[in-house]
Amino acid sequence: MDFSLEQNNPNPFNPATRINYTLPVQSRITLKIYNILGQVVKVLLDGEQDAGYRSVEWNAQNVASGIYFCRLDASGSQDPGRRFEKVNKMILMK
Repeated sequence: MDFSLEQNNPNPFNPATRINYTLPVQSRITLKIYNILGQVVKVLLDGEQDAGYRSVEWNAQNVASGIYFCRLDASGSQDPGRRFEKVNKMILMK
């Protein structure tokens, strides 16, 4: 099992979408949503999580239609050198 961040589903979405990701080891993670200007819109996760398949829902009811980016940053708790970063583009259509 490797680190992964899957494309959100559904995409485009209105008003909520599910984001799936995989952690091969216990990890310190942040999962943030950014707007097209690079500003943080929402911090979905920030902390330690055990290894496994995970998912989180983002309800974007209070933000404008447009393009957003989901970024996952993870590092192994026992092996901080084991790092992962990935960004996916998401489209909110209201």
